[in-house]
Amino acid sequence: MQTSAQIHRGGCLCGKIRYRITDAPLRSSLCHCRTCRKIASAPTLPFVVFPAASFAFEGDTPESFASSEHVMRTFCGTCGSPLTYATKTDPQTIDVMTVSLDDPGAYPPQDHVWVCEKLSWEVIADNLPQHPRGLPHED
Repeated sequence: MQTSAQIHRGGCLCGKIRYRITDAPLRSSLCHCRTCRKIASAPTLPFVVFPAASFAFEGDTPESFASSEHVMRTFCGTCGSPLTYATKTDPQTIDVMTVSLDDPGAYPPQDHVWVCEKLSWEVIADNLPQHPRGLPHED
């Protein structure tokens, strides 16, 4: 994963929503929780964590909704692409959906989170650390 500060850009499938980030990523993970699976319509949702102060939408404003009491998610109202996840419990960071970045290959996952909720038929076939819930300091 890139560790130096630089400009990272991304957006939705249809191109209506764009964003930029002006700081280095903090970490990259694959989430197996039920909510992320539902939002992505996939077995996992890859995300990259950035400092929230370095993130800004450019142009059109995305739609947003509270997926739980403390979580706000954004998505494109036209194509439906999920974009970000922000939580009131850690307002200094923002999770950006990895595949919404222009260069998602630059942000490989470092671990798996919420493995306790993974689908029974999903096989994790890598050697990355697996956390039953969030990272150990988040549980």
